[in-house]
Amino acid sequence: MKRTVLAALVSACVLASAAPVPALQYGWLGDFRLHDGQVIRDCTIAYRTLGTLNKDKSNAVLFPTWFGGGSEDLVPLVGPEGLVDPSRFFVILVDALGDGHSSSPSNSKVQPRMRFPPFTIADMVSAEHRLVTEKLGITHLHAVIGISMGGMQTFQWAVEYPGFLSKAVPIVGSPRLTSYDMLLWQSEASAIEEDKDWNGGNYTKPPALNAVAEIHSLALHTPAYRVRETSPSAFPEFLKEVDRSGLGRMDANDWLRQLQAMMSLDVAKPFGGSMEKAAAVVRAEMLVVPSLEDHMVNPLPALDFAHLRSAKLYGLTGDCGHLATSCDSAHLYAAVRAFLAAP
Repeated sequence: MKRTVLAALVSACVLASAAPVPALQYGWLGDFRLHDGQVIRDCTIAYRTLGTLNKDKSNAVLFPTWFGGGSEDLVPLVGPEGLVDPSRFFVILVDALGDGHSSSPSNSKVQPRMRFPPFTIADMVSAEHRLVTEKLGITHLHAVIGISMGGMQTFQWAVEYPGFLSKAVPIVGSPRLTSYDMLLWQSEASAIEEDKDWNGGNYTKPPALNAVAEIHSLALHTPAYRVRETSPSAFPEFLKEVDRSGLGRMDANDWLRQLQAMMSLDVAKPFGGSMEKAAAVVRAEMLVVPSLEDHMVNPLPALDFAHLRSAKLYGLTGDCGHLATSCDSAHLYAAVRAFLAAP
C-alpha cells in the first residue's frame, strides 16, 4: 500500500474521532546483522505508542506498517472502535525497515540509496524483536497485528518467535508469496529499474515512475470494482490522479528495497520449505484475515496456513480486493477487537 491508499482505509474507518498522532520515537540497534550476513550500519527503528503499558507488561500489541506506509498512517486505525483499543492495550506502531522513518536507503548516511543492503521480512521482524526487548523491556507480546506487508510480518513473528506472542492477526497478508504475487512485485521492480531517470538509484531528481503507480493501482482492487467505480469517460481523470500521486511520500529506493523484502518472504524456508513444519512451531492463537478476491496478495497461502493451524478465519468477501479491509471495516474491526480481548 501507499499514502494514497490510506485515504480509502481512513474514509471507511468507523472511528468516532481521529486520535492525535503520537510523537515518533527511535530505538538504536547499532550495526544490525541481517539473516544473509550483511550489516545495516547504525540501524534505527522508529515507532509510536498509544495507550499505557501495565505493570506486568502483559498488554503490549505490536502493529507494524504495511508496504509504503509509515507509523503515522496506522494511528487512525487505533481506537475504541478501531482494530485495537488503546484504553485496554499498549499499542506499538512500528515502522518497518525501508519505510523512510526506520533505517532506509533514503535516510542512511553511511549506506545511502542502493548501497543500503537488501533486507527481508524476517530481518524486519528481528529488528522489531530487538526494539521490543532491548528498548522497551518487554519480554512477551499480547499480540502482533498487521495489514498487507504488516500481515506478512505477523506470520513471520508467529513462526520465528513462537513463544513471544499470545495472539497473531495477519490481515490480507501471506506466509509465502505465490508466483502471481512475485510477478506483480517484480513488474514494479522492473519498472523502477528501467525508468530513464532511475540511474541505478542515484537519480538527480525523483523519477516520476508512473508505470509503477499504475501497476500498483491495477492490483489494489478487482476488475469488477474498477469497472463499477470508474467509467470509461472518467478514466482519464482517474489515471491523471494515479500518476499525480505516484509513489506518494515514498522514496523510489525505499520502494524497491521493500518490494525485494516481500519477494523474499517464505516463513517455511528454515524448515526446508515445509509449511506444515513451519505452522507446527506456532504457539500463538491466530485470527487469519484474507481477502478472498485479493489481486495484490494471493489469499491461498494464508488460507492454507489457517487450515494447518486450525486457526480462526475471517474471510473478507466482495470485490474490493486488497482493500477489502475498508469495505468491511465495521465488522472486521469488531471481530479483531473481540479476538484480542478474549482470554
